[in-house]
Amino acid sequence: MEKRLMARRLRENMHAWLLLLPTFVFLAMFTFYPLYKTVATSFYLKKLAIRVPQFIGGENYRNLWEDAKFWKVLGNTIVFVLGTAPIAMAIALAMALFVNRAVRGSGFMRTFYFYPTVIPAVAIANIWLFIYTPRYGILNSILGWFHIPSVNWLGDVGTVLGSTIAMAIWKEAGFLMVFYLSGLQNIPKDLYEAADIDGGRPWYIFRKVTFPLLMPSTLFIFIIATTGTFKLVDHLPVMTGGGPDNASNLLLYLIYETAFKFWDEGMAATLTVVLIVLLLIVSCIQFFGLDKKIHYS
Repeated sequence: MEKRLMARRLRENMHAWLLLLPTFVFLAMFTFYPLYKTVATSFYLKKLAIRVPQFIGGENYRNLWEDAKFWKVLGNTIVFVLGTAPIAMAIALAMALFVNRAVRGSGFMRTFYFYPTVIPAVAIANIWLFIYTPRYGILNSILGWFHIPSVNWLGDVGTVLGSTIAMAIWKEAGFLMVFYLSGLQNIPKDLYEAADIDGGRPWYIFRKVTFPLLMPSTLFIFIIATTGTFKLVDHLPVMTGGGPDNASNLLLYLIYETAFKFWDEGMAATLTVVLIVLLLIVSCIQFFGLDKKIHYS
């Protein structure tokens, strides 16, 4: 009897592993092997002018540690993520709460809020490039109505990063709203009815009912918003090119420049490893730190 049970479990396990095998193959081909090659390349001096890559150990990492441009770009990236993800999430939650109500025209409002997500990033960059154009742009024209001097939003070191953050928030908020809207629609309506009977005010109901039950959705949204913002660089070639003086340059765009403009594959791989480690740290903090404080129902 015991042998039969073991044979049955073995067949079931083999069946499960066979079903998972195609996924493992694709993961190995397109995730694990590229990751291995990236880490391995980061220990080599591999440039276009060098025919045979030279093993240099941790020299790329030492050079990166001493590179002032890298630290500036890393700081820009952190500011960009911290400035974009939380604000986009707050706006997304506010939009979801608004369109979740059974009001007239809510379907149109959902489409209106989500529309920036479906616009290509290059097109969005061109739209905001027109908004920020000195003297003739929409934003400076509005400032002119109040006799405020024109601002070179994308040409000034002090304003360029904030300007790109505003663009990123506008693009990402509608996408994040969809997840909050899904979470809101899964909250049982009888909880709101009970809170209303007890005389709960809207703000109290939001704090004690809505937001706690949205925490699982919030964790998921926080993860995708944070990791997605790290990879949001399509606007840079159109709007600023990373300038002025690398004031708007981001880590992923620096990787692209290093690999495909300067053809320094070893340093580009080193930068990629840094980005992967950074994303892993952020994900671990979110999963193992925030997840313990969330109650799932």
